Order: sequence, then structure tokens, then C-alpha cells
Amino acid sequence: MVASRVAVLGRGVVPAGEAVLRADDRGVLHGDGLFETMHLRGGKPWLRDEHLARLRAGAAAVELDLPPAEALVDLLDAVRAGWPPEVEGALRLVCTRGPEGGGPPTVYATLGEVPAAAPRARRDGVTVATLPLGVAARSRPELGWLPVGVKSTSYAVSTAARRWAARAGVDDVLWVSTDGYVLEGPSANVVWLSGTTLGTVPAAATGVLPGVTARRLLDHAAELGLRAEERLVTPAELLAADGIWLTSSLRGLAEVRTLDNTLLPSSPRTPALLTLLGFPAT
Repeated sequence: MVASRVAVLGRGVVPAGEAVLRADDRGVLHGDGLFETMHLRGGKPWLRDEHLARLRAGAAAVELDLPPAEALVDLLDAVRAGWPPEVEGALRLVCTRGPEGGGPPTVYATLGEVPAAAPRARRDGVTVATLPLGVAARSRPELGWLPVGVKSTSYAVSTAARRWAARAGVDDVLWVSTDGYVLEGPSANVVWLSGTTLGTVPAAATGVLPGVTARRLLDHAAELGLRAEERLVTPAELLAADGIWLTSSLRGLAEVRTLDNTLLPSSPRTPALLTLLGFPAT
């Protein structure tokens, strides 16, 4: 996403090319910060309150002081003011611990047009490969000291996975645990359909990011006559499922068309799931 608008807490909207971070900001030097990306539709951030709730939960987990909710909402409103309602936007809110020597958190928002790859993935689906993550499915929450389920600005592992995906000729990856269970993607949750059951990976038990979009799907699954379930799943089970999708804020819902070079049939449920998320059915 290329930001065309930027707003900084306490300063308001600033020129998009203007520097907003100090050179010693801990978000840059240590990845010590959090962020949320929201889909701007009709000029408004979709599921804004859910994203802010996840941000606040993450901040509590890493002991990061956040400004009051009203200040964050005002910042988002400032950067999106006058955005064309017909243009899909990617609205990102970033909060870091601030400079190394101490001081208030650095808080800013950026807004740009949704990358073309996002609606393309909604329309055409994605090719995916599994990739070992090197941890057991339940090991991270059991450690106690390690914050899990937070959307951190420390993105080195996710970026490395994306580089691997590009070299492997696939659109995305799904990380797999050492005990053989699917976890999540670098920037997506996995959702699958088995019969009339819509499933996803349990975030609390595994430490994956609790997906706002995936949660929305499961909370409203009954509207499509489906039952919702959270459980561990293996790659083999996914290959036998009646549909597999990656969910994220900007892509919304992207059907997995191939998994580890196995071609998967298109699910007739995809249009209805897209509609449930407020996207036009393709």
C-alpha cells in the first residue's frame, strides 16, 4: 500500500512525504509497536471498533500505553475526511513505543488506495503452499512470557515468508506447526468448509492472530445455514474440505485455488461468503 494521506496524533494531517518518525523510534529499531489495517468502504472504516478492540488487547499484552479511544477515532476521521466513497481504501493505524530515551508513544494513521492485488485475489483466488514454522501448535501460549495474538510491527518473519512465496511461484503461504497442524498465513487467517461446518484455527490455543474478518464470518455463519467451529486442522484435512479461504481486512475473502500444487475445486459458497462480508459476489 502506498500512502497518499498521513495524519499524526497531536499534529493532524501532514504531507504524505513528510517524516513522522524519529530515527531512534523503537518501532523502527526494535519492531516495538502495533498496527491495525482497516478496509475503507463508502469512505468509512469497516469493523473499526473490532480493530480498535484488538489493538487495545494487543497493547495490554505488550504493556504499551495507548491514547484514549476517542483520540484514535479522531485521528482516523482526520485522515479519511473527503476520501472518495467509491474508492476502496487501506486505512492503517500505527502505534509504537516511541523514542528509545523515553517519551510518549508514536501514533499515526496512513491511507492509500487498496492495492490491485486485493480485489484480484477476491475475484480469482490464490495459490498457496504450506511452510514449516518450527513451533508446535500449542507451544506459544504455553510459554507465558511471549505475547501472542498481537499484530506487531515486527514483520521480519512474515516478510521472509512472502519472499519465499515469490521464489516458489505462489501467492501466499500457510504456516504449519511441527506437530502437523495448519496455523495461519503471514497476513491472513484460514477458514474452511466441511459439509455445513465453517471452521478456523483457534487463536487462544495456538497464538495465531485473532482475525477480525474470520471472526465476522464465523459469528454470522448461521445466516447461511452453517455451523461455526474452531479446531486444529491438518493440511490433508484442508485438501479434503469443501472449500478453503484466506481472510484478511483488505482482501476480505480469497479462495484457495491450489494448495501445495494440488488443484482444488471452486466452492459454490464463495459468492455468499463474500456477500456476508459486504463485498460484491464475483
